[in-house]
Amino acid sequence: MIKAPWHQLLPAWRTRSATRLRTQIATYAILGLGTVVIMVPFFWALSTSLKPRPNIYLYPPQWFPDPLRFANYVDVMSLIPFLTYARNSFIIVAGVMVGTVLSSSFTAYGFARLRAPGRDFIFLIVLATLMLPTTVTLVPLYIGFNKLGWINTFRPLVVPAFFGTPFFIFLLRQFYLSIPRDLEEAAKLDGASPCRIWWD
Repeated sequence: MIKAPWHQLLPAWRTRSATRLRTQIATYAILGLGTVVIMVPFFWALSTSLKPRPNIYLYPPQWFPDPLRFANYVDVMSLIPFLTYARNSFIIVAGVMVGTVLSSSFTAYGFARLRAPGRDFIFLIVLATLMLPTTVTLVPLYIGFNKLGWINTFRPLVVPAFFGTPFFIFLLRQFYLSIPRDLEEAAKLDGASPCRIWWD
């Protein structure tokens, strides 16, 4: 009499459960390892922020600060205008975010849903601007901003965002194309205009 291996004698559901468990363990182990790798730079930055200046350059590196120097955070506020830098960053980021979302989504909706002669050709031109290196447009942009009197202001960083960003226009257009037209037709039957459909 030939005896089958022990794992073949187990019920099929138990074998599947064991396989699923091993897969989950391997998945969580890989994710855990990835999390540790990603968190190491954050931990190093936090550790370094609490070290005295000479200890920052020690070799081998000191992972746990000794002694802890919380006065570093006070020094940041007093030695440099940190709050001014944070305020400037917030103003620029908020302006660019609002401008990019409004202008790019509005333009992308037009390319995806509205019919007009030359629409696809204009969209190709917009995509073609993605191939222009930033260094090519750097000098002309500076000359234009200088003539407008915008040098040393936030306007060159914020205002262009309100005229659409080609990359985000492309992404949002693809998103709008994935939405069923039935939803748009239902909104039109309820009396919604194209602008209302875009906004909602």
